Amino acid sequence: MDFAGFIHGERVAGKGAEIAVEDPSTGEVFERFPGLDAAQVASAIASARSAYDSGVWSDLPAKDRAAALGKFVAALAAQRERITDIVVREAGCPRHSGVMMAQVLAPLKHAGDTLKLFLSLPETEENPLPLDERINPMGQVVQSLRRYTPIGVVAGIAAYNFPFYTALWKIMPALITGNTLVLRPSPLTPLSALVFAEAAEAAGLPPGVLNIVVEAGLEGGKLMSSHADVDMVAFTGSTAVGEQIMVQAAPTMKRLQLELGGKSAQVFLPDALDQVLPNVMGVCMAHAGQGCALGTRIFIPEESKAELLPQIAGAVASIRVGPADAADTQMGPVISRAQVARCEHYVKAALEQGGTVVAGGARPEWLGDGFFFQPTVLDLPDNSNPAARDEIFGPVVSVIGYRDLDHAVAMANDSRFGLSGYVHGKDRKAALDVALKIKSGTVNVNAGVMSAYASSGGQRMSGIGRERGIEGLRIYQQLSCLNIGGV
Repeated sequence: MDFAGFIHGERVAGKGAEIAVEDPSTGEVFERFPGLDAAQVASAIASARSAYDSGVWSDLPAKDRAAALGKFVAALAAQRERITDIVVREAGCPRHSGVMMAQVLAPLKHAGDTLKLFLSLPETEENPLPLDERINPMGQVVQSLRRYTPIGVVAGIAAYNFPFYTALWKIMPALITGNTLVLRPSPLTPLSALVFAEAAEAAGLPPGVLNIVVEAGLEGGKLMSSHADVDMVAFTGSTAVGEQIMVQAAPTMKRLQLELGGKSAQVFLPDALDQVLPNVMGVCMAHAGQGCALGTRIFIPEESKAELLPQIAGAVASIRVGPADAADTQMGPVISRAQVARCEHYVKAALEQGGTVVAGGARPEWLGDGFFFQPTVLDLPDNSNPAARDEIFGPVVSVIGYRDLDHAVAMANDSRFGLSGYVHGKDRKAALDVALKIKSGTVNVNAGVMSAYASSGGQRMSGIGRERGIEGLRIYQQLSCLNIGGV
């Protein structure tokens, strides 16, 4: 790459430490270039601040911002095949798998839908004052309004598992609501983010509205979550990093939107055990288990485990693991050698605490130097096992037996996370009754929704705030009350 940043409308070469982008399918470095240093990140923040304060973007009517961003999305859509190639190479997502839709096609659709949704929202809304409060003690007729305005400069930090998608989650709502943005992709998957610079140029976005910073280390990222000129931080990633961002943002009281880790439960009612096998396989094949909302804890009736576990083992063993670009690959690599080691660590910890490996459990040596881990199923004695407590972020699924549905719900809620949850049951009333007891930001009953119109977000250690939907737009806006009285 001949540039590592996009600052104030200009492509910028890096002056910092080298970025080495690895192909997870082979373990080889296929791209090297110097990343930005902290001073360059600071200049990107200054550019975003200047652009916001000038009003060149925030003062535009919403329909004009939407028109410019429509050109931005069109420029990206014209490059979708190239973006797909990049995601396959840098993220290791299998090209011919179903999950590839979520990498490129879905975010492009959601980007356009986000613009439509925002244009349907009012800039002001009336507060529902009771009739007896519409005349104040001085006899004046009063009206109370909620007014929404941009929050200012947003720092967006994207994740490596769905790099293009999680970046667009920041770009579209931040910009359509009138903010300016500094975007930092993961240094593991930086190349897809640099395509946004080309789209910004093609769309004619004013300088400073969208800035992109790629760095090898953490100094610039810390600056983005602590600098006084940044008003909000939007982050998708691990809970551990989210905790650090909260600490760094606290002295300047920044608005935070954090989508963090998960350890989501899938509860299978006794009448839906035929759904266990496809859902277990689906977790592993969903980008090698690298999804924060994936249901990696499988709760089935205790008396059914002996019959189901051999079937699950056979199904998982049939998953074709291989390079991301191979036509028959159903599950590709994880992102790095460190992530392989993390999977190995949790399998070992599970065994030490009474668990059993039903399938997989090791690195497939026959696949060369790529960052592969076998699709793995663990039979755990209870929900206290380390493999059931911590987010592994790999193709490792834990099967846990429950005595009755109250026991299943109790275990599902016995987690520091609360990002998503799943309930499967042919008796929809019974399944809904269970779902209403699950403490999670999203609960899916026999189906899921992937839409720009429906928000998602975490509870407890899975984060704060929402992404997508009305809530995912309003979080990028300041709310003020405007109270008006008649003479």
